[in-house]
Amino acid sequence: MPIKRVPTPAGDEAWLVTGYDQVKTLLADRRLGRGHADPDNAPRFTDSVLLGRPHQATEQEENERHTWMRRMLNPEFSARNMEALRPRIRNLIHDLLDDLVTHPQPANFHELVSFPLPVLVICELLGVPYADRTEFRRWSESMSTLNDQQKSIEGATKLWTYMNELVQRKKAEPGDDVITRLAGTAADEQIAQLSAGLLFAGHETTVSVIDRGVMLLSENPGQWDALKQDPKSIPAAVEEILRHRSLTSIRSEDSGLPRYAMADIEVEGVRIPQGDLVLLGIDQANRDEVRFPDPETFTQRETNPHLTFGHGPRFCIGAPLARVELTEVFHALTERFETFGLAVEVTALRPRTEQLVGGVAELPVRWTAQ
Repeated sequence: MPIKRVPTPAGDEAWLVTGYDQVKTLLADRRLGRGHADPDNAPRFTDSVLLGRPHQATEQEENERHTWMRRMLNPEFSARNMEALRPRIRNLIHDLLDDLVTHPQPANFHELVSFPLPVLVICELLGVPYADRTEFRRWSESMSTLNDQQKSIEGATKLWTYMNELVQRKKAEPGDDVITRLAGTAADEQIAQLSAGLLFAGHETTVSVIDRGVMLLSENPGQWDALKQDPKSIPAAVEEILRHRSLTSIRSEDSGLPRYAMADIEVEGVRIPQGDLVLLGIDQANRDEVRFPDPETFTQRETNPHLTFGHGPRFCIGAPLARVELTEVFHALTERFETFGLAVEVTALRPRTEQLVGGVAELPVRWTAQ
């Protein structure tokens, strides 16, 4: 059954939708969103500030806000603009790999490459000082904590305060960056919250996917060999990395992307009342055997219509940037190293179970030069 009632980590109830076709349809349904008429009494997903509970908004207000956000950000993160960044991203990756090989093996790829690359890129785009990365990393991790509401609120408050101050600095001293161009288009608080979301999403999720790709290629050496023999196949491998869930994931199968029904919705003959919490099972949809034969196998697929970036009007704005970063990372790795992979068993890796985006705390790797 592609829809059922499940408990949330916060102890409330939600509708879980797992079928590929149903999840794809709902991702594009404007009646689902982050708004709720009575957020204080709405079912909760987690205790995290991020995605844990809804904000006060009607369906019309939610869609108007989303339309405004897309209008502001689509030009900044267009595929053409992100493609223009490819040479800069390539240089950053090679600089990081130059540093990696100076460390004794095994080296922590997560800390030396996976984390700094997306942070460097999103900082340059937004106009956030890279020197502040230690602070906003700590706030981001606190904000996305799943099991400590006070810690999550404190992290979000500090990050939003920092962004408010940065918006003020950009208005006084403009730069060639996204925050400067956004400043003045809406209330400073709105721009600060939007920028904080961009900073978080622009590095946290990509870090996890880079680590996941290294894990998957380590566990599937035949795919590593195939990429070395045919670098043109790397974009297809990246799509498969995006489709796959982390090998260290311990997230319940009864979980998904939380959204709220802002009107009554019917799915497979089941009525979801307005105000109910809906979990869109993207991980489960990405393993739907009807769309992805032998879904647990990591292989290059001729077609790979995964839903990792969403679908429809809420398709992820950062998808073009993430794809450039990911393809360049794995181009560089296969170009520079004869062998490259985990220095420990996957079971020895420490998952970040308390974090919304998951991933691992460290990623020890070994390599041999080309």
